[in-house]
Amino acid sequence: MESLKYKLIRSKRRTIGLEIRPEGVIVRAPMQATQADIDGFIREHLDWIEKHLKKAEELKAKTDALPKLTMDEIRELADKAMKVIPERVRHYAPLVGVTYGRITIRNQRSKWGSCTGKGNLNFNCLLMLAPPEVLDGVVVHELCHRKHMNHSKAFYAEVQRVYPDYKKWDKWLNENGTLLMSRMI
Repeated sequence: MESLKYKLIRSKRRTIGLEIRPEGVIVRAPMQATQADIDGFIREHLDWIEKHLKKAEELKAKTDALPKLTMDEIRELADKAMKVIPERVRHYAPLVGVTYGRITIRNQRSKWGSCTGKGNLNFNCLLMLAPPEVLDGVVVHELCHRKHMNHSKAFYAEVQRVYPDYKKWDKWLNENGTLLMSRMI
């Protein structure tokens, strides 16, 4: 398609897929897909692409308008997180039925939390800018990785068992997280 600029990534995948990224449209295609296959797929999904490109532009305008956090503000958030997050982890760990190692607070641009194979937990200090229910959702999510180091149905069933409102607050984070992340220097 000549009218739409996109980056094509070929791989061993089985289907053609689309992504809207800040840097533009990415088309992922199987190695054997012809250019005609790719062009047809894009034509079929042009409305979806245009809708999501518009959303991405609106989001970029919002993020560009937000003030960046200063180093002092980031330190304050990290200090607050070091007080609040371990308390939430201590609360939820017995409910999940797991133990954990070290808790580290980071100032990241892309992740809200992570769990290592050794059971160490990492959390983003920007969680202090989100509603407390979002923080609890991220804490439970990472603790459930102590039982399931994947994002399987069993993993999400465990998350839902411990935190029934998880989907609601995960949706909030998906809708608002980029705005929070954009404030990082």
